[in-house]
Amino acid sequence: MEHAQSGPLDVELVLVPVDGSEESALAVEYAVSIAAEYDASVHAVYLLGEEVVRAIEDGTIDEDSVAGEHEAFMDRVADYATGKGIHISHSTAFGFSTRVKTRHPGSAILDTAEELDADFLVVPRQPVSGDPGEVLEKAAEYVLLYASQPVLSV
Repeated sequence: MEHAQSGPLDVELVLVPVDGSEESALAVEYAVSIAAEYDASVHAVYLLGEEVVRAIEDGTIDEDSVAGEHEAFMDRVADYATGKGIHISHSTAFGFSTRVKTRHPGSAILDTAEELDADFLVVPRQPVSGDPGEVLEKAAEYVLLYASQPVLSV
């Protein structure tokens, strides 16, 4: 598969972390636009925050029910991308760990980018709202500091 190249970047995969917020839905729109420019595909990684991860680990909530809640958001994201002619894949990552101190949303994003060999990152930079589901507000700064790929913060 040949990829169009616009400028000095060769982009085949754009990674966009999401958390179900409207800010992350907007980031997907930017990621899809970049992917369209470079004839690339998009991967959306849904990050689970500390409260959700703790609840899964202690059995307070069922991991399957959490996955179900995210499906509607990811379906919306997929419909948007495919409507624009862009292939999109997705996964879920824990943005927190009770066992690994260095695990946080920023490191989860960079680990996913490395695993998938992503060429470009689009990270939502949103206000801290206090909503336990929104985990990306702290991640953007970390990703901007440590990513080896180009990053667009929106």
